[in-house]
This record gives sequence, structure tokens and C-alpha cells, in this order.
Amino acid sequence: MNDYGLNIWGNSNFVIDSGKLCVNSDFKQPLVDMVKEIRADGIRGPILLRFPHLIKKQIVEIYSNFNRAIKEFDYKGKFNAVYPLKVNQFPGFVKNLVEIGKPYGYGLEAGSKPELLLAMAYNNDNAPITVNGFKDKELINIGFIAAEMGHNITLTIEGLNELKTIIETAKERFAPKPFIGLRIRLHNSGSGIWVKSGGINSKFGLTSTELIEAVNLLKKNNLIEQFTMIHFHIGSQITEIHPLKKALVEAGNIYAELRKMGAKNLNSINLGGGLAIEYSQVKENFSRNYTLKEYANDVVFLLKSIAQDKNEIEPNIFIESGRYVAASHAVLVAPVLELFTQEYTEAKLALKKENPPVITELYDLYTSLKPSNALEYLHDAMAHMESVLTLFDLGYVDLTDRSNGEILVHLVVRKAYALLGNKQEYGNFLNSLGNAQERYLVNFSLFQSLPDFWGIKQHFPVMPLEHLDERATLSATLWDITCDSDGEITFDKEHNPLFLHDIDPEEEEYFLGFFLVGAYQEVLGMNHNLFAHPNEATVILKDGGFEVTDFIESQSVIDILDDMDYDVVDIRESLNERIANSPLLSEKEKKHVLGELYLFLNDNSYLKTIQ
Repeated sequence: MNDYGLNIWGNSNFVIDSGKLCVNSDFKQPLVDMVKEIRADGIRGPILLRFPHLIKKQIVEIYSNFNRAIKEFDYKGKFNAVYPLKVNQFPGFVKNLVEIGKPYGYGLEAGSKPELLLAMAYNNDNAPITVNGFKDKELINIGFIAAEMGHNITLTIEGLNELKTIIETAKERFAPKPFIGLRIRLHNSGSGIWVKSGGINSKFGLTSTELIEAVNLLKKNNLIEQFTMIHFHIGSQITEIHPLKKALVEAGNIYAELRKMGAKNLNSINLGGGLAIEYSQVKENFSRNYTLKEYANDVVFLLKSIAQDKNEIEPNIFIESGRYVAASHAVLVAPVLELFTQEYTEAKLALKKENPPVITELYDLYTSLKPSNALEYLHDAMAHMESVLTLFDLGYVDLTDRSNGEILVHLVVRKAYALLGNKQEYGNFLNSLGNAQERYLVNFSLFQSLPDFWGIKQHFPVMPLEHLDERATLSATLWDITCDSDGEITFDKEHNPLFLHDIDPEEEEYFLGFFLVGAYQEVLGMNHNLFAHPNEATVILKDGGFEVTDFIESQSVIDILDDMDYDVVDIRESLNERIANSPLLSEKEKKHVLGELYLFLNDNSYLKTIQ
């Protein structure tokens, strides 16, 4: 049985039971049951399942690990966490997160005007709000309004011009003022794909010289008491713990120096994001080399050691770990529409009474293939296919013969794969064959639902939801339904193949789950070919079962066109006019066709079936 690396990336969130992938709870609810309940109402296309209990699990893990470390090391500072809205701003996630985070004082981080307004509307009372990113006068004014509303808000300064604008704004507005944070540009950076987001050449932050100037400006304008936090970020999805340790030492020393310069209300260090999750499905390609426990221990221990060495107060600790909280809560489920080589069936053979010898030999290979000769016959079949193509180019065989040859070679390969496919001694050879990977057409848009795979080749765990007690024999690649050759997820045939089942989608439904898609994928998704955000639903686990709530169907075609700034009234009127003026249709047919078009305009973009 193939568990698709579930024990590596799954974090005990899912288990396999009776051949089905289930939520890991007392009652082990199969994901496929949830999907079929939704599809029972006629819903087709991809479905994004949200699991609020997995949001809670991640929040609890963060707080419990840091609070344990604080107790273990007798740390005097407090722990705080904020969720960066840029990771996923969809209401189906954010509203659940805010409610779940309420008992912990879990806050929000904003990086733009809309995100700050969202935070002001939804953040829990007394929970922190931090504001990062570049700011103009208007955004700074909104930050002051948040403070005037009673929010515990910190504006993190990315440059001296922002600080000067804050100083000007403070003179213009009412008494309550936001707290001020300074983003420090460290020499140390993280590791992994996003390493460039940290370090001395980072897009954000103040150099040592600018930090000194900032403190002097705050003193001069009587705002030094509002300066409570320094912030750093060494990169998203930090794969190794060592760079973080170096960054903590550097940041801790800067914290102590700034306090010595008179910033006596400076009491917090914000580590930013970077806490990694495990995306890999194979042990050879781990995404991180540390645990949350180690991460929390190192942060608390190092900051305590530096504070004691410098004779300063131990700072409050802030983190902005969005990926860690959001990624696991969402699972994209998409149905397989077609296996590309399933057109190669015995029923489509058009053998003649007299066939060319090469075709006769291929047929004999297929009918007499068995485990003892499978590898030998597989070699022979591949050689025969080359012969068929050469003979066709020379005019010695016709198109029917070529078709028969292609069908027979694929039948041999499929039969050999069923006999030998997952056996170690044959695996490397089979995977080296150019046509050994079956192409599965899947009803989703890679560009909409997994844009990080297209953009940076970020791997996401994928596995079928059923048949997990059966041997998967076909090495697969996955193709989406966009009209774009980049809409393909490839797998290393030799070192990291994806094996799926040899099924017929016309006979049974076969669903693939894509996991850890709750961070960034939804907000970065693009409407390539005008495929919109997939159907989505929230799944609440209940005693003995589950409840599907907050279902949102994928946007209709007419709504997508409206979002693209088309005049949808004009579209309807143009279609009406063109159908009315068609000389090819009777009046009755015109009404029927117009009704069909209106149905299509009000349906979503995804495919319903392929026959």
C-alpha cells in the first residue's frame, strides 16, 4: 500500500482507513464522502475543502510550544502572534481564524490599506495589529484611526520617509497614537527559495545608520515613548534553523543597543514569518530540518541569553507565521476526467485479414506477455514501434497499420506495468521509458489553484482519495484543463514518481487531493483562460459525522466577465441580436439556443464531463 508520504507531510491530520483517506478523528470521516455529498447537488469541478479544526491545531501548537519554552527557561517576556493577511485573505479562512484565535489574543498583520481595514473590522479586542510594508500618508492616517478606535496597533517603519510622515501625522491628529516599530535590515538571511526576502540587500528595513537617525528623530519629536518594537524577517519558509539563530543574535544585540540609546519603551522583538511546513512526500527531500519545539526553544533561549548578557529586560516575542497556520487547513479536490492512453484499447484495434509482419509480431507480444517474459517483450515492443514509424514514413504501412501499432505498444506497456510496475528491480527501467508516464487530465486550473507550482515549482503533496488499499501501477503526470502547455505537474520518473490507479473515469469517479494549499495559493491564483476560484466549502467535524457549511459555488461566467470589466448587459444584448438575426435558425430554435446560452453564462467555467 502506498501512503504517498502521508507520515512525512501529513502532521497526523489524515489517516488511511479501509482504502480511503480520512480526517484523523475518532470517527475517521472519509474525504471522498464529503466531496460526494457536495456533488450530490449537481456541483462539478474542483472543490476546496476548509477544515477549521486544522487552523485551531496550528494555533494551539504555536502558543503551547512558545509558552512551554517560556516556562522552561523562566523567560520574563511574553509571547504574541499575529497572522499576516497576505497569506490568505479569503473570508472563509479569516473569519474562522479570528474566532478560533480569540482565547489566545491572536492578532492580525496588514501590509496594505484594504488589509488594515479588514484587521480593524475583524481583529479580536486587545489583540495586536502590526502593519508592515510601504506606507503613504493615507495608510498612516488609517493606522492612527485604528489607534483612536482603541486597537493595539504598531506601525512598522520601512524607511525614514515613513517615519517623517508619522511625525507629521502625529501633530495633526488626536491624542491616541499607534505604537511604532522599526524594521531592521540584518546581514543574516534565511535559507530556501525565499532567501532573498532577508539579508542586507532586502527590499525592506533600515540600515544601522538609518536606525540611529530614526531614534534621534523620535527623540527630537517626542515620540520615543511610542517606539516599542523592532522587526526583522529573514525569509519565508526557512528550511534550516542555523540562519535563524544567527539572525536572533544580531537582532538581540541591536535591541540592547537601541535601549541604551534611550529607547526605554522598546520591549518587543518581532521575528516576522518564516516558520516552515513540510511539503515533501519523500524522505530524501525534506523541506525543513527542525521542529516547532526546537524553533521555540532556540528563540526563547537566545533572546534570554542576550538580554542577560547586556543587562536588559527580556523582550516580548512576536511572530508572524502565516504559512504555518494557514497551509494545512485547505485541501483542493479535483476529479480525473481522462487518462490519455485509455484510447488505446483492444476494441479500437482494426486488424486486417493480412497485417504487416511487424503488426502481427506486436499482437503476439501482447497476447503472450506474462511475468516471466514481461521485461523482454517490453523491450521488443518499443523496438517494433520504431519500426512501424519508419515503415510508415517510407510508405510501406498505412495509417490503419500505424494506429494498430500504437495501440498494441501501449497495451503491452500497460500490461507490463501492471505486472512489474512497482517492483524495485524493474522500476528504473520502466520509468525511463518515454511513454511510461500516464497523463491524467484533472478538472482544475493549475494557474488558479496551484500558482506556486507554475511560478517557482513548489511541490504540493498529492494523492488519490480512494483505492489506497490497492496497488497503484501507473506512473503519472497531471494535466490541468487550461489551454496552456505549462498546465502540467510533472514528477521525477526515477527518483520521485507519482503512482496512480489504472481506472476508467467513465466507469467510476476518481478524485485527487492536493494538500497544504491554504497559504498563498488562493490569493495568488489567476483567472487564466477565465477559470475562477474553485467551489469551496467548510467542513465541521461533529460526533459521528461531519457538516458541510458555507458552500460557495465557483463564479459564473457572466460574473467573471463582469470582473474583467466587460459590460455584461452589452454581452447579453449582442448575443440576443446575433441569434435573432441568424438565418440558420427558426424562431423556436432561436428561443431554445438563447435559453441554452443564458444557462451557460450563469454556470461556472469548469468542465462537467468528457465523453
